[in-house]
Amino acid sequence: MPSPLGSPTSSRSVTQTVNGSHRFTIKGYSLAKGMGVGKHIASESFTVGGYQWAIYFYPDGKNPEDHSTYVSVFVALASEGTDVRALFELTLLDQSGKGKHKVHSHFDRALESGPYTLKYRGSMWGYKRFFRRAMLETSDFLKDDCLKINCTVGVVVSETDCPRLHSIQVPESDIGSHFGILLENEEGSDITFNVFGEKFHAHKLVLAARSPVFEAEFSDRMEDDNEIVVTDMEPKVFKALLHFIYRDSLIDDEEFVGTSSSSMPSVSDALAAKLLAAADKYDLPRLRLMCESVLCKDISVNSVANILALADRHYAMDLKSVCLKFAAENLVAVMCSDGFEYLKENCPSLQSELLKTVAGCEEEFSGGGKSRSVWAHLSDGGDTINRSVRQQTWENGGEQNQGMWVQLDGGGDGEGSPRQEE
Repeated sequence: MPSPLGSPTSSRSVTQTVNGSHRFTIKGYSLAKGMGVGKHIASESFTVGGYQWAIYFYPDGKNPEDHSTYVSVFVALASEGTDVRALFELTLLDQSGKGKHKVHSHFDRALESGPYTLKYRGSMWGYKRFFRRAMLETSDFLKDDCLKINCTVGVVVSETDCPRLHSIQVPESDIGSHFGILLENEEGSDITFNVFGEKFHAHKLVLAARSPVFEAEFSDRMEDDNEIVVTDMEPKVFKALLHFIYRDSLIDDEEFVGTSSSSMPSVSDALAAKLLAAADKYDLPRLRLMCESVLCKDISVNSVANILALADRHYAMDLKSVCLKFAAENLVAVMCSDGFEYLKENCPSLQSELLKTVAGCEEEFSGGGKSRSVWAHLSDGGDTINRSVRQQTWENGGEQNQGMWVQLDGGGDGEGSPRQEE
């Protein structure tokens, strides 16, 4: 007699796209013309579907046979990947407000052979004859010498979905909120901090568990000595410090949002900068990293030198690395800033590190060949007015974009037809 059949099982394969968009603004279009056929301006990288992507704009076209009649636009896979399947949409934005954008999209139609496959890092898809240049320069797509290109990438992903009969959702940890209430209520507090007359009540056990500096300080104090005077920190900074220690998050303060250095007397006046110093003092590496993340968003040509000095002073190594690379890539403009004068006068070791970073960039972008020193370029009185700070001139005769993308060449194709390149 055959054994009875067990309960049937099932599964479902789901293939879909993970979508993301990036807007690339090209200012100074007229100055970019003439850089040469096959040479491009690259966007910053953006992440979609776990891969890095970049937009390449060729002001003089990519195809030598077109003699700069067209501009070219491509999307490139800028990270390691093999056989990445994706859909693309390139949109040249109409800046007149009429909404008559030029759109090339895979998302609104079925592709006969399916999504495009990019074989490896550097593979590209796009249009060699994206737009006739003479028409572009008299159109509503060009305004105030500026173009705007929107790119949407849809990375194809597949997964097998197995039905689950029951599931129980586990909420996020709320231990921080409970410790935060302990701080606010001051229940069981056994230590008081006097910060310029403002009193803060806390718990030795919590502080010692979070900070080895507090642990050492409490072990050296008399049992009945329960007040500590703090003279090197503002009350609002100490409050933010306690907030992190108890809640493991940054305090909800408007000073952490939009701390553009252009609107502040000094980067060091920002709450994030002062809290970074507190993290250094009390050996709180996670708080240090949080502050680095906030300050990193404020890096600009005018602020990078001051932020670099701040990062070096408080051992914020990730922030320091970003600052050095940014300053090296934008050296001409950074050297004209007030902050660079401060570096020259007060931080000679940082100048040395910046030189090494510049040398590393030169070696990387010269492809291992002989490159012309950025310092020599500055000293010979070269034309730096209206020149993009994202470019440097090299002895091999080309201008290479410092967006970390490798320039690729390919054959021509017909007008208006998309081109996949590897």
